[in-house]
Amino acid sequence: MHIALNQLTAHLAKGLRPLYTLHGDEPLLQQEAADAIRAAARTQGYTERTTFVVAGAHFDWSAVLAAGGSLSLFADKQIVEIRVPSGKPGKDGSAALQHIAQAAAGNDSTLTLVLLPRLDKATKTGAWFAALENNGATVQIDPIERAQLPAWIAQRLAAQGQRVVAGEEGQRTLTFFADRVEGNLLAAHQEIQKLALLYPPGELGWAQVEAAVLNVARYDVFKLSEAVLAGQVLRVQRMLDGLQAEGEAAVLVHWALAEDIRALKRVKDAMVAGKPLPMALRENRVWGAKERLFERILPRASDAQLARLLQSAHLVDGIVKGLKVPDWPQEPWQALQRLALQLGKVAMAGR
Repeated sequence: MHIALNQLTAHLAKGLRPLYTLHGDEPLLQQEAADAIRAAARTQGYTERTTFVVAGAHFDWSAVLAAGGSLSLFADKQIVEIRVPSGKPGKDGSAALQHIAQAAAGNDSTLTLVLLPRLDKATKTGAWFAALENNGATVQIDPIERAQLPAWIAQRLAAQGQRVVAGEEGQRTLTFFADRVEGNLLAAHQEIQKLALLYPPGELGWAQVEAAVLNVARYDVFKLSEAVLAGQVLRVQRMLDGLQAEGEAAVLVHWALAEDIRALKRVKDAMVAGKPLPMALRENRVWGAKERLFERILPRASDAQLARLLQSAHLVDGIVKGLKVPDWPQEPWQALQRLALQLGKVAMAGR
């Protein structure tokens, strides 16, 4: 059964199938589709989740097969995720996926989610993919073409209660936005989120979008990010003081720091799964100056350190939005300073 991406939400509202396969080369859209399936599953009692990353030709599929056939002592239902980054499961994997697909029919205790990159025509006519498609639901994640991007941006803005002005000016604003992100949906998504942080719901003028998208580093927010990753503690302190004095939004500073922390964790997770660092960096769209900084930090940064940083970023997100967090400064800029110093210490360890 094939489901169009734009029909997935309506499909999930009607009920879950025991097997889903997502394939395509748009990481943002694939992640959102997977999140939607997981969220629907949680509402129906699928409380545990196990993930397998198929790395290399000698991957042991026995653990995957065992997970699909076992029940947890603590949960009645589980999600089993199988990620095949190469799109080539191999001979053993082909047999295993066919078995998993056939066993999915009528299985109301295990939801299997298979995540794949873009597949060529020959792969999609193979026995293992046909089994997945015939016994479950497949969703092809197609790229957003350049001509479709302004409408996609407008739709995303509408979802957070914002819109451009009507008429020619609004179309010019959307075209400018699309040109700036150059078809990178992840970059577009981040810029759209930033507009929600900077401006209230309602209409956005050309000047507002231009200021946010073209001059995102007006107060050197991105330069602050690079200084933190370089472990330049004194410079970071001066820049934070300057940003605060110039009236920069604390939420925007937090967004920049948190994006770096999330990116570090994603790349580290890929490395732990056996992916070479250069490939992991490319897939997570890390390049330029940050690519060199990540290359220095990640080999020495432990997964536990990055997990703690991710938790700290989550706590500071609440602080800059007015929440009180035990054992943390309650003033947003002091909390941002502490978060930046924590990240800076991890960065310095890689020097």
